[in-house]
Amino acid sequence: MLGWALVFLVVALIAGLLGFTGLAMASAGIAQILFYIFVVLFVVSSLIYLIRGRAPPTV
Repeated sequence: MLGWALVFLVVALIAGLLGFTGLAMASAGIAQILFYIFVVLFVVSSLIYLIRGRAPPTV
């Protein structure tokens, strides 16, 4: 998901340089939304890891 956010960020930068402001704003908005979703999922998974701890090795 972070990869998609970076792709949309690059698209927004290129579109902004070429003067396509509508496309640049839309791509930047999508990149921002994907980045925030990634951050939320990262925080949730980190909290779950801290609460549960490591699983014992299976034999």
